[in-house]
Amino acid sequence: MPLPHLYARVAKHVLPAEWPLIARDVEAIERLKRERNAVILGHNYQAPEIFNTVADIVGDSLALAREAVNVDADVIVMAGVHFMAETAKLLNPAKTVLIPDAKAGCSLATSITAADIRLLRQHYPGVPVVTYVNTSAEVKAESDYCCTSGNAVKVVRHVAREWGVNRILMLPDEYLARNVQKEVPEIELIAWKGHCEVHERFTPQDIRDLRENHPGVVVLAHPECPPEVVAAADYAGSTAGMADYVRDEKPARVVLITECSMADNVAVQHPDVEFVRPCNLCPHMRRITLPNIRRALETMTTQVEIDPVVADRARAAVERMLAIR
Repeated sequence: MPLPHLYARVAKHVLPAEWPLIARDVEAIERLKRERNAVILGHNYQAPEIFNTVADIVGDSLALAREAVNVDADVIVMAGVHFMAETAKLLNPAKTVLIPDAKAGCSLATSITAADIRLLRQHYPGVPVVTYVNTSAEVKAESDYCCTSGNAVKVVRHVAREWGVNRILMLPDEYLARNVQKEVPEIELIAWKGHCEVHERFTPQDIRDLRENHPGVVVLAHPECPPEVVAAADYAGSTAGMADYVRDEKPARVVLITECSMADNVAVQHPDVEFVRPCNLCPHMRRITLPNIRRALETMTTQVEIDPVVADRARAAVERMLAIR
């Protein structure tokens, strides 16, 4: 069995007969990382054979954005979707940033354009724009601040205080805005109709069925879920928040209402916790594979490039977010 220490981390998801072929890609990627002075950033939704073997830095969008600033490498490979690779490039303009599949997109990112924001600003003059990081660089460039699901409440409160306003355009995730609204009733959040195609499929009935079929299960929901789903959960938070909850509270049985690879990856660190898995997969995250990570490093493609004028403005919105502690 090659690389037995790594196989132990994915044994629940990879058959022994499959591992030698996977291990060859892992070994090649590790060699290429050394040759290219490269690091791999892996989002929490990545498949276990990526997240638990070749990823050097893992986390949610906020964690990856923060870590991207401090990466000591010439090349960054984003094992995630395109907007994440763009964010890494914004924060590392002098480094080479690779996305193994340029078609790894996001339903939220495609739900709004820069032109949409310009029209909204005409309709709501003087109202600041807080944009979710799940957006293109062009959209970020039209924004005042970015936010993630992990820091949205903090960013909204900061912007309201700094700008002296009680109205904010919070784009493009309607459900995130509505869930944050409950936390900041003193601020009016104007939302857009964008949704995550994974999280919008969850329903309150799903939660009721989970509780009935798995007595005592603790339900953790992502704030991209509809508000009625979040209301039915025991806890709502970003992927990092959910992982921290499992670590700190150590529930005997838990279900993560989010992309299902998240549970596979968190479970590795918590063998004593029973994870119930309602499996909604993100088709965009699944476009990233070990073979195309290997190919990206072999061919140095596909490189992420952003128009410098757009990049400067988008970077400012991301950096304003990162400056909020």
